[in-house]
Amino acid sequence: MPRNLKLYITGLVVLSAVALAATSLSAIRDPIAIQVDDPSTTSELELLLGLAFWMVATALASALPVQMPRGILVTVSIAPIIAAATLGGPLAAALVALIGTTEIRELRRRIPFYGTLANHAGLVLPAIACGFTIELLGGDRTNAIRDFFATVVGAGVYFALNLVIVSSIIAIRSGARFADLLTSDAGGFTASLLALAPLGWLMAKIYPTVGVGWWATLLFALPLYTTRVAYHRFVEMRDMFTQTIGALAEAVDKRDPFTSKHSQRVRAIGVDIGREMRVSSAELEALEWGGLLHDVGKIGVPDNILLKQDRLTREERMVMNAHPVLGAEIIAPVDHLAAELPIIRHHHEWYNGSGYPDRLMGDEIPRLARILHVADAFEAMTAQRPYRMTPLTGEQALSELRKFAGVQFDPECVDAFVRTKWVEGVRDPGQREEPRPLQLLAERAARLTQGGAIDGVVPGSPADVS
Repeated sequence: MPRNLKLYITGLVVLSAVALAATSLSAIRDPIAIQVDDPSTTSELELLLGLAFWMVATALASALPVQMPRGILVTVSIAPIIAAATLGGPLAAALVALIGTTEIRELRRRIPFYGTLANHAGLVLPAIACGFTIELLGGDRTNAIRDFFATVVGAGVYFALNLVIVSSIIAIRSGARFADLLTSDAGGFTASLLALAPLGWLMAKIYPTVGVGWWATLLFALPLYTTRVAYHRFVEMRDMFTQTIGALAEAVDKRDPFTSKHSQRVRAIGVDIGREMRVSSAELEALEWGGLLHDVGKIGVPDNILLKQDRLTREERMVMNAHPVLGAEIIAPVDHLAAELPIIRHHHEWYNGSGYPDRLMGDEIPRLARILHVADAFEAMTAQRPYRMTPLTGEQALSELRKFAGVQFDPECVDAFVRTKWVEGVRDPGQREEPRPLQLLAERAARLTQGGAIDGVVPGSPADVS
């Protein structure tokens, strides 16, 4: 475990323990008790039974967590914890969150002890904050509207604080951007989680009803389960979409036995470069899907050109170079892939403006397309191709990227690539000095004059590799 993560978890656990100790000075409110005798009095046993009821309800709600795309686990346990906070106050909420969220995999020691401590600390602190917020805003709870408002605000405090704690842990552990974690997975389920606040309030209102309250509250298990199913369907649909795109990319790659799994590897390299460049969560997703689909236009390239082992003629090269445009046209009707279109269309543009299809230059080229260009070139150089049966070594390929940085590739993207796992242990020839703008224009003019602008390739360059 990284030292900074160890320090963060230690601080979080200590803060949670101090907050719990301070909260224990307050009393648990009577409404959480299960009345078994005289409704006008409350015994310690009845309080314990009430706490046990909400702990069991929370444990059942926590039993089937759903893992969101960026790694955050989501459960519907927020509803019974909010109900416990509304009925019993901060201490009741803290105890229910501490004990009720214990999972089977924790009992079976499938989670390291520090992970268990972090998980529970990340729930106890929000539960305490939620309980105090409800007490502060709810008053004497005789006003239903005020009580409802206090519960919703308390739920918002719980959710926000829990999300910050969990996102911080994942950011430290994985190196992902904290802001991305806050906004990526949260967008898919924030509305649903906030909808659980009114449900928790209703559970708390029905619970104290004499004779039927505690068991009538169990009827809320159905809406809680359907909410959990909604989370699962959300993740399932995204996974299915990604798998469908991957299957399409694989079908295109399999037309050429030399490019099998090419798109999968380009996707992986591109995403790693994107992480090094700290692109947003939405951009990482675009790199993932754009990487899979970047060569989909090759489905329209005839086999006699796509599989040709000799050097392509000028006319054949023109057909081959049309595949980015064709790919963008194929994907254009899919509204959900709008962010991927610039990647697909422009992943063969050159940094100095001599690429294709639109001869964009420098920052005119979409940043994600520049990232994928580096990933595409490296994968192709280090794989076997009909025109080059012996792949380049990692050191040779990296040398080519450095050599053509500022000419074919964005130097910033090449620098980011060098920091990825794909070239660990590979000798880096060093960063190349960027060509001056006038030099770039001169090179472009020379290629146009020499008729080499059809494919944007200079002899010996790695451009003609995908």
